[in-house]
Amino acid sequence: MIIRGSLTGKITDKNGQPIASANLILQPDMHQVQTDKNGYFTFKNIIAGEYNITVSYIGHQLYQSNVQIEADKKNNIKIILEEEENTLKQVTVYSKETKADNLLDIQRSAMPVTVITKETIAQMGSRRLDEVLKEQTGIAVVNDIGGGARAVGVQMQGFGSDYVMILIDGQPMVGRNSGNFDLSRISVSNIERIEIIKGASSCLFGSEALGGAINIVTRHGAFQPQALASVRYGSLHIVDATLEGETPFHHQRGSANISANYYRTDGFNTDPNFLSGGTTAPPYDDYTLQGRVRYRLTENSTLGASGRYALRKSFMEQIFGNNENQNSAADSQNITDINASVTYDNLFDNGLRSMSRYYLTRYVSDMSILWQESGSQTSAEKFAQTLHRFEQQFSYAPVTDLKLTAGLGGTSEQMDNRNFNVPGGMWSGFTYLQADWKMNDKFEAVGGFRYDHNNSYGGKLNPSLGLQYHIIPKLTLKIAMGSGFKTPDYRQRYQVFMNPTANYLVIGSEILRATLEEMKNNGQISEVREYLVNQLDQNLQAEKSLSFNGGFTYTPKKNIKLDVNAFYHNISNQINSIRVATGTNVRDIYTYQNLPKSFNTGLEMSLSIRPLSGLDISTGYQYLIAKDRGVMDSISNGTGAYASIRDNATGLFRKSRLSDYFGIENRSRHMANLRAAYNYTPWDITGNIRVNYRGKYGFVDSNNNRFLDQYDIFVKGHFLLNAAIEKKLMKQRLSLQLTADNIMDYTDRLMPGQPGRVLLLGLKYRFYKE
Repeated sequence: MIIRGSLTGKITDKNGQPIASANLILQPDMHQVQTDKNGYFTFKNIIAGEYNITVSYIGHQLYQSNVQIEADKKNNIKIILEEEENTLKQVTVYSKETKADNLLDIQRSAMPVTVITKETIAQMGSRRLDEVLKEQTGIAVVNDIGGGARAVGVQMQGFGSDYVMILIDGQPMVGRNSGNFDLSRISVSNIERIEIIKGASSCLFGSEALGGAINIVTRHGAFQPQALASVRYGSLHIVDATLEGETPFHHQRGSANISANYYRTDGFNTDPNFLSGGTTAPPYDDYTLQGRVRYRLTENSTLGASGRYALRKSFMEQIFGNNENQNSAADSQNITDINASVTYDNLFDNGLRSMSRYYLTRYVSDMSILWQESGSQTSAEKFAQTLHRFEQQFSYAPVTDLKLTAGLGGTSEQMDNRNFNVPGGMWSGFTYLQADWKMNDKFEAVGGFRYDHNNSYGGKLNPSLGLQYHIIPKLTLKIAMGSGFKTPDYRQRYQVFMNPTANYLVIGSEILRATLEEMKNNGQISEVREYLVNQLDQNLQAEKSLSFNGGFTYTPKKNIKLDVNAFYHNISNQINSIRVATGTNVRDIYTYQNLPKSFNTGLEMSLSIRPLSGLDISTGYQYLIAKDRGVMDSISNGTGAYASIRDNATGLFRKSRLSDYFGIENRSRHMANLRAAYNYTPWDITGNIRVNYRGKYGFVDSNNNRFLDQYDIFVKGHFLLNAAIEKKLMKQRLSLQLTADNIMDYTDRLMPGQPGRVLLLGLKYRFYKE
């Protein structure tokens, strides 16, 4: 028989005034309640034992302590909350919150961390993950036209999408198109918060996180049965419909959350001169079902499970050219995305905590392109990727101010398409240790190491270290260092990718010579650069990086916060594409090569202020330089492929100068954002307006000297203006929201993923008992 008790208490400020609507969580079982108008709270029918209680309230410091609930007894406590130095609420960091699915506290990483809360996401009116991220400082959502219309990815501190790991509840997602993870695959309907780590994160996540990681934490836990239904409709015939529900069960020993989302769009055309019919961004229907369940087996052990199923069906017809000379193509793609995980969490009597995690993900993409006039199929690929991952974690605090977290595990990955299988698949093993040490009131350190071993590329030990020094209560200095290790992925080693729109082919390095020989035998090759083929065939090396971040946080007043961070990333063997042949039907044939040295460096700043109650204003700016040192050395020495530059206007060549070199493609020197949000409580109405700027960036090398200079094609600098307003009714059960994205209707043919003006009207209703 399980013996139960209850916990009651009162929460006040330091002056003895009661605090209403404070949020309390009992761990590890995720019991949640809120204080009433007099500051009182009650947890009922709780299994007897020792718990960790966390109390949070806007404008006050996070409170955390251990409490003992005795059997058949009303246990009573009193809690006093201290005021927080910075009362801004746009970003909330739960640095001491016990994780429900991961013992690694991601927000205590050595690298800089940003957290976007569900309240901020809701206020923006965003529908998909890419819409949220593109408004964050230092992050750009980019289109890789070389990868086709669906190659949309994220860029962070100069690192491309290949180098940024996307995780859901701490587990990595797979499935990329030309290296880019399409962020629009993920609905924001069930997101609790988004954690963004910038810089080499190998100590936490492994080889794919060379440039950073984005962790999506889904909603979990429930303290009363409730549900939500919402629907939005607007421009491009966009429909976004969501059903969510959550409930505790078995006397609150367990909790279950489930969410279903349907999203569809007609797509859009940003290049009517090139496409006389069809769209540059595809129409699609997207179905997502995901859920989480947790159940407390004993006083000290909890079992959890989560699952996600997503299906995207997309078809677009494209008509190229004018009325006299037209070609049309039918482009279809179906994507299936399955994720499932199981966790077992156990707390031992000596304070050691253990978590076992198993994760399975499978991604299937079935894509084909048909030239309709001839009925010939120019490209067809069914690509499947399956990943199994097991991880065992431990955490222990030998003393009050020191927490140790360790883990080990491995992954097994299988990939196949219509034409071949990867021989033996890929597997890797890893182990790591992280220490979080508060040395004294002024000095804190987070550091550790991770060792990764890949079956094809061997192993690499990657350390990281982050330091914080509180000079005065209002000023904190921060510095972080870390190394990263990234092995070539399946696409770069084995995939053959055809882009009919740009008329080029990309061949993985492991099958380069064999594929070229087959094409040559079929009469499909007109010229081969044999010296490059001999150099690059089956010779792709792992990439390494060394990252530095340093800056300060300054809060001169409780309603003002300034963050400044400088960064420098040195990358060895960065993988880039290079042309190795030309074809008879395919114009250009590419493979991959290692750049010996490249770097990303720059500065990020963000400022948040609250000039009056209910009004939050925030702004951010990033300056970035991203260059290949090989290009710079060639220009400086006056030798090699980059020694001369061609003026397109005159057709004449001259000697290159370092000032001619703009940098790596798709990187803007300047990016900025501004956000103003206002909440008028008496009317239950909130509104915000957001401005985002992205400076010009290089699109393509048009004078064929293999680096970006003033004579090449650039995407112009541009502003995007977005706004949203929401009104709540019926005791906040019902809400009406109007969102307007890209109000100035800015488009560019070189930005195929940026739609024009989008207006949406939304309706949301919450079901719950009073």
